[in-house]
Parts: sequence; structure tokens; C-alpha cells
Amino acid sequence: MSAIPHDLPAPTLGFLLNDVARLLRKRFEQNAKGLGLTRAQWQVLAHLRRAEGIAQGGLAELLEVEPITLARIVDRLEDAALVERRPDPKDRRIKRLFMRPEALSLIDDMQVIGDATRAEALEGLPAADRDHLTRILGVMKTNLAQACSTGCRQKEAVHG
Repeated sequence: MSAIPHDLPAPTLGFLLNDVARLLRKRFEQNAKGLGLTRAQWQVLAHLRRAEGIAQGGLAELLEVEPITLARIVDRLEDAALVERRPDPKDRRIKRLFMRPEALSLIDDMQVIGDATRAEALEGLPAADRDHLTRILGVMKTNLAQACSTGCRQKEAVHG
């Protein structure tokens, strides 16, 4: 039997961020089990709350899922009378997504559960540290979004 080395390097930032995000999702799912939604369904509703009227293809891109995958999720949400597709007034090939009134109470419940889940995750951290963490993560997100955008433009210039 081999011994586990005690001098392993500390987890990297990427591993920690990934683990924290995974555990936040897992804990939210545990807390939200009674709502009767899958993770994919509540992610669609959460994004629609911020971007109601978004084109179905745009939402698939935002969620980083294939359009057919999103179509199936939206089908189920439509069947549950939580979401509706409406034709785009300028392009009939495009379907825009809107929440139905029945989804609003679910969104409120999701907000309460999300707040409780975040409170669990941040327990023991002073408010100043919480604010600092949020600012740091915001800067990291902006930096990476800009780098990704620049990388895409550079790739297009080389290949275009």
C-alpha cells in the first residue's frame, strides 16, 4: 500500500473556483429540490429573468449549450406553462423567450433559496471580506471576458 504524499501543492485558483461553483450548484439543487425543476430549467428561468425576450439561439449561446438541448428544456418549461416562445417581429425564423406569470413566484422562491445558499457559503466571513471577494471576482470576470473577446478577434484576423 502506497502512502499519500503530504507535500502536495496547494489547490490552484482554478481548482478552488471550480470546486466552489460546483458545490454552490449542488447545495442550491439540494435546497431547491421541492420546486420540481431541473438545474437546466432553473438556469433558463434565471437567465430569462435578466434577459426576458432574448432569442432562443442567443440564450443557448449564453448558457453554452447546443440549440437543440435548449429547445428541449424550453419545450418542458412551455409544457409547464412557465415560459412562452414568441415570434421575432423582424425575423420569423427567430423565437424570443418570455416568462409567463406562473414563473414569477418560482423566481421569487429561487431568489430566496439562492440567498440562503450564498449565506451558507459565506458563513463566518465578515461583510467587508464578502464585498472584497465580490469585487475581486468581478475584476477577474471582466479581465477574462476581455481576453476571450480579444482572442476571438485575433483568431478571426489571422483566419479571416
